[in-house]
Amino acid sequence: MDWTGLCNSAHQQWRQALADAAGTTPDRVAVQCVHQHDAPFVCLDANHAVTAQPDLPPIVDVSFFRKCLDRARDAVRQAVQKLRPVTHVAVAQARVQQVASNRRILGSDGRVWRNRSVAPSGDDLRSLPDGVIDPWLKTIALYDQTTRLVACHYYAVHPISYCCQEGRVSSEFVGWARRMMQQHDGPDTTHIYFTGCAGNQNTGKYNSSAIKENRRRLAERMLAAMQQATEKLRPEPIESIVWRTERLLPPARREFSLEGLREQIADRKRRVVHRNRPAFTLAWLERLRKRLPLELSALHINQATALHLPGEPFVEYQLRAQVFAPDRFVAVAGYGDGGPWYIPTAEAYAQGGYEVNVAFSDPRIDPMLTQCLFKLLEGPAAS
Repeated sequence: MDWTGLCNSAHQQWRQALADAAGTTPDRVAVQCVHQHDAPFVCLDANHAVTAQPDLPPIVDVSFFRKCLDRARDAVRQAVQKLRPVTHVAVAQARVQQVASNRRILGSDGRVWRNRSVAPSGDDLRSLPDGVIDPWLKTIALYDQTTRLVACHYYAVHPISYCCQEGRVSSEFVGWARRMMQQHDGPDTTHIYFTGCAGNQNTGKYNSSAIKENRRRLAERMLAAMQQATEKLRPEPIESIVWRTERLLPPARREFSLEGLREQIADRKRRVVHRNRPAFTLAWLERLRKRLPLELSALHINQATALHLPGEPFVEYQLRAQVFAPDRFVAVAGYGDGGPWYIPTAEAYAQGGYEVNVAFSDPRIDPMLTQCLFKLLEGPAAS
């Protein structure tokens, strides 16, 4: 979805609606968001807490959300009447030039010294190295014999060149690149873009305050990688298809309390943003109290794997997944259920920084998520 995020019950409602329309169950449905910031960010549970305060604006127009859900459900119902066989799969990757950089700049003490913004105004941060990134755009394509039906492209970067300045929804530079691929290939191939584990990734090294010009440059660099990967695709007959799921219920940070969060939401002396954010945290704690886990999934087709993760994971989880399955082509999509917000690595908590400060889970989420990755990727895939 070209949305910023879907959290908790909003995410579950999308999976349930698509599953119902397709005649399957929600554990067979993965819904991931692109996470550009000029787009809806929906948590119905947080919205309920906010709208209980008469002076606060709603987080989401619920009627708009319902209309989108209905349209998606209807589209799937129509689509299943026109199914195409999928006989072949192909994978390829291409290096993306000058787009992603790690936004957490560590000082000599091992703690975050600066956070490299999306569009730094000076050269001091742009001159620093990329840091830890995954430079590869990965593509998985599905075919009906020789006809390419869909090409899924995966890359880890916060898809933002600039935001919150135009007052309108934007699919950002990644959406621009996808549209150009779609226009080039025509209606036979549907191109889909997935944002990878980009919790600590952005365009800060290669972006500047000359923002509108840079959006096109970044789009052209993404387009070049998509084209290069697509040219390398060599379809092979499908021999096995496996869908796996794992559940994750990570512990919340100990400093959170339901009563404290409710007080922050009700405090009219606080800015709106400092009342809305606690509502997202409250929604997460209420979910944990109900023991409603996150669901991760992996689609294995021959030696290709599409891995679907929740929240805003750090890129290290994506790199870790690839290490767990060195003989497989692993493409990772983050930004599934956004309930937990950022998912740092265990070592990142000691480093501090913005992402750690707003994460809802404590460091124990790292070994728990890592174990899920291992289980989703372990062993030979069986049909």
